[in-house]
Amino acid sequence: MSIPHLTPEQIRTMTLEEKDSWWLKNVYKGNAPQLNLRSALTGMALGSVLSLTNLYVGIKTGWTLGVGVTSVILSFALFKLLSKLGVGKEMTVLENNAMQSIATSAGYMTAPMMASLPAYMLVTGKVIPMWQTYWWICALSILGVLFAFPLKKRFINDEQLPFPEGYAAGIVLDSLHDDTAKEGIFKAKLLMSGAGIAALIEILRSEKITHTLKVPFLMLPEYWDDFIYKFATPAIMGTPLKDLTIRIDTSIVMVGTGGLMSMKTAMSMILGAIFNYMILAPWLISQGIISGPGFKNITMWALWGGTAMMTTSSLYSFFSKPQVIISAFTRLFKKKEKAEHHDVLEKIELPMWVFVVGIPIVGAITVWMGHVWFGVEYWLGLIAIPLVFVFTLIAVNATGLTAITPGGALGKLTQITYSVLAPGNISTNLMTAGITSEVSLNASNLLMDIKPGYMLGGKPRHQAIGHVLGVFAGGLVAVPVFYAIFNNDITKFTSESMPLPGAAIWKAVAEVLTKGLSTLHPTAQMAVLVGALLGIIIEVLNQRTKGKFPISGVGLGLAFVLKFTDSLMMAMGTFFFWVMSRKVKDEQSLAHRAFVANQETLSAGVIAGGSIVGLIILIFETVA
Repeated sequence: MSIPHLTPEQIRTMTLEEKDSWWLKNVYKGNAPQLNLRSALTGMALGSVLSLTNLYVGIKTGWTLGVGVTSVILSFALFKLLSKLGVGKEMTVLENNAMQSIATSAGYMTAPMMASLPAYMLVTGKVIPMWQTYWWICALSILGVLFAFPLKKRFINDEQLPFPEGYAAGIVLDSLHDDTAKEGIFKAKLLMSGAGIAALIEILRSEKITHTLKVPFLMLPEYWDDFIYKFATPAIMGTPLKDLTIRIDTSIVMVGTGGLMSMKTAMSMILGAIFNYMILAPWLISQGIISGPGFKNITMWALWGGTAMMTTSSLYSFFSKPQVIISAFTRLFKKKEKAEHHDVLEKIELPMWVFVVGIPIVGAITVWMGHVWFGVEYWLGLIAIPLVFVFTLIAVNATGLTAITPGGALGKLTQITYSVLAPGNISTNLMTAGITSEVSLNASNLLMDIKPGYMLGGKPRHQAIGHVLGVFAGGLVAVPVFYAIFNNDITKFTSESMPLPGAAIWKAVAEVLTKGLSTLHPTAQMAVLVGALLGIIIEVLNQRTKGKFPISGVGLGLAFVLKFTDSLMMAMGTFFFWVMSRKVKDEQSLAHRAFVANQETLSAGVIAGGSIVGLIILIFETVA
């Protein structure tokens, strides 16, 4: 079926109350089955398994991968099979959506075990008891839920940000559960075609799989420019382009992500990537300011200016339009007979008192845990809580635009803050950064989960409950497995069997920053100032031009913490669909139906197929 949605003009001109009323009338499906026993149990079971895949991949690569689309397809196939066997009936679209909220939160809750917690154990030489790790992760994740919901009104209901990965999940859900209408069948075929092409590319990129299948002649290179390096080594100021991450990926997953982004965001990202990797990085490497080529070395310098830009841009944008947050608080005290202030979704949204009461309680528990278990002074822990709110704003904004949460960069910003507040205290530096980074990550992922529910007419309260269920389910499986892997032997961390690159980076940054801000090169300090000013200037220009200024501060800043190839591939995807929308005018043609009318469906298929198969291949290659 076609998912009802507001037009760009309606998003710009309608008030929040008008948007909520429209959604309640045209989208909401309050009586449909959603969070019930089978969707909860399925989500907890799938989430527990998928949390292990995410944990393993994170240990090997330092990355966390979204498992929402994976869980949706798995549960759909499972109940489709059970229905054909006469064991039960198929899962409804909103049951499947509630299920994916649980599974996704179970997958993402593993993040602290890839970064802050092993880094803490490395620098202290002490093994954190398993039960402390479990409850620490649960507290951070639940705090993320509590911080997310006050922002839902702004970023999903009002601004209608795309949240690309969540949008993809919504399209997948809609296509999978619509097998009657002609257009629905076309969407499903298009979805599967995109998924199939992306999956095939991922398979052909794998040397192990192509050799196992005895078709090595079909193997694709990891990057298209690999062919060039057989004959020449193109470079900028003596640094090879490939060492500056200036490459063209053969994978099309990021191209699909670009198909769900706006032209403004995509072009801002490629502009920032060009400036950072083609001008700044080569010059700084040639001058010895950046210690050498490679993404890790470059990003250790570039993240300061990029993070500052995202920080000021997000904060200025948020506080220049504060009525959504203010009205959310004032509704707690206003009389309901004032119709002009009535919240039409009052009985559907998570009540604001949960946020008002929950954050101080869970925040206090988190501060207490940090003090008793990790030696973080109470006043330093308390400062981390308002920082969580600031960084959650930034993370949600970035995730809403690009599906990428800059949790690592925001964690580094906390680390530099605490290098001033608690100089020389490396454990405090790590654990406070863990609070801000991982809470903002959970908050952003919850809003990503809520996006498909909003698209399909689900109840936000159910998804919030589901997110909490997933946290507990994932932790009960992933935490014991993590401890079984290293068996209380910290020397295994950063070894060949457990490389934990994320933890290694966090440890290295903490060791540098606890010596004070003076350890930052003067150019990096200048980058912070310039980035902060640019973020404000860009947002002022955006407001003065009513959004017509062609640059996004968040998009521009985000390019400084991503690889050049990621920004390039997303921009290519956005540009491709933009060209198709202007060149293909025949609405009855296959090209128009596929690339214009169903752009989101095709993009979702590419993301789903490529990411699912890519995950399976990554696990296969690391295990084999």
